[in-house]
Amino acid sequence: MNRYILHMLAIIGISALPVMAHADSPGAGGDSKNDMKTGAEVYQHVCQACHMADGKGGKGAAVIPALAGNPKLAMAAYPAGIVLNGYGAMPWFNGTLSPEQIASVVNYVRTHFGNAYTDTISASDVKAMSGPVPHMTH
Repeated sequence: MNRYILHMLAIIGISALPVMAHADSPGAGGDSKNDMKTGAEVYQHVCQACHMADGKGGKGAAVIPALAGNPKLAMAAYPAGIVLNGYGAMPWFNGTLSPEQIASVVNYVRTHFGNAYTDTISASDVKAMSGPVPHMTH
């Protein structure tokens, strides 16, 4: 293979690696993280832009997983960990959303969009899982 092709494959391979992203502020019209008290409000202002109003996710520049009918939500710690730490193209929200907001939105998605997981996660559970707030390095 010629050097140019190898170089381009290396660049493509590196850019395809998952990177940690950080959400600096709530999206989709959220004025302040403190304005969002319920899981529905957090979902509407932060999550809905990517996961859609019906929770079915979408495909475009990235594949956004469906939350609707998602068996991975069965254990509350799993979605809480994803919201805290991010995963793939999803940014982390540790330090951006409060433990109360994270617990509320996790409990909300686990009981909506065709999900019927009624056990809940508490803000103290989320806080215990959270660890230090990640920092972007430049």
